[in-house]
Amino acid sequence: MFQGKPSKILTLLLIHQNNQILLAMKKRGFGMGKYNGFGGKVEKNGESIYQAAIRETQEEGCITPTDAQFIGYIKMDYDCEKETLKVHIFRATHFDGQVKETEEMKPQWFDVAKIPYNQMWIDDQYWIPYLLENKCFSGYLQFEGHDKLIQADIKEVTNQELLSISEKESEITLQ
Repeated sequence: MFQGKPSKILTLLLIHQNNQILLAMKKRGFGMGKYNGFGGKVEKNGESIYQAAIRETQEEGCITPTDAQFIGYIKMDYDCEKETLKVHIFRATHFDGQVKETEEMKPQWFDVAKIPYNQMWIDDQYWIPYLLENKCFSGYLQFEGHDKLIQADIKEVTNQELLSISEKESEITLQ
């Protein structure tokens, strides 16, 4: 692990309905050209991690999740980045609004049996199955560059363990 690096608190929210998952092709910035969920950084205006997840989904997909649940926490270390990423992952099954393309993201529904992992971040294949089974998880990922995963430690945890990890690791409130 890269000790002493500052950290950045991020959110990621995925919509999972029946046998479908809503992913979005990133059109610019970090992750451009990859499918991902909706998410980004928490604003420094007193916004909670949950509020940031909802706001980012509204901005990037034009929808408002109505049942978002905190389901995962992953700490990511990239040897080429100045900060450790602390990603809080949410799962939702319902939302208000119409899914629309934005300047940043082009959303698309996928059958869960045909998730385009080859067009996603390399680590997604390790944790998305937990999300699809509605199981809480946490873990640590270490990368060489942005695309070479050199350590993946993802495990199922209880909801209480997940909340405890988030509280210990994040200086921002979850709710």
